[in-house]
Amino acid sequence: MKKEKVNEILDLLEKEYPDAECALDYDSVFHLLLAVVLSAQTTDVSVNKVTPELFKKYETPKQLAQADEKEVAEIIRTIGMYRTKSKNIINLAKMLVEKYDGIVPESDEELVKLPGVGRKTANVVMAVGFGHQRIAVDTHVFRVSNRIGLVNEPDVLKTELALMKTIPENRWTKTHHSLIFHGRRCCTARNPKCDECVIKNLCKKKC
Repeated sequence: MKKEKVNEILDLLEKEYPDAECALDYDSVFHLLLAVVLSAQTTDVSVNKVTPELFKKYETPKQLAQADEKEVAEIIRTIGMYRTKSKNIINLAKMLVEKYDGIVPESDEELVKLPGVGRKTANVVMAVGFGHQRIAVDTHVFRVSNRIGLVNEPDVLKTELALMKTIPENRWTKTHHSLIFHGRRCCTARNPKCDECVIKNLCKKKC
């Protein structure tokens, strides 16, 4: 896709979703990291329902590192894979205490070493928590960017790398959020609202 068309699409999406930002509630980079880990294969809305109690009880990595796994699991039991996630976030906290002095590392390479943290989670933390330009490819970003023709890739990693080449670096983070909002509100997996779409005349998919 030509650069002019790419920028036109991004401009329209940003105008349509001026409020596009991280939908997870958090009050620190540590709590952002936990929220993103918990959001895997579940909705941000579901995560935001369990994190107030979790964050209040475990304000620091040291506190969570000493937590009882059953107690943590009980707090987050309404979200998917809560047993695995409770184990992951406790082990994540232990690693932060033991290897990083209780501080979330500002590094992609170090973040992905933490239990439960993959490339997407690291990208979100780097972008939202530390202010770096990143494109985190979740199910919405993958679907929408390939559907509308920004890229044409078969998997998440190739989509991320292709988007990094296609989109100006200073727009990576904002585009990530705009694509998520567009995927949730208009370009849904089933029955996309093509008639209401602000970029329908620029979209590769002709409904």
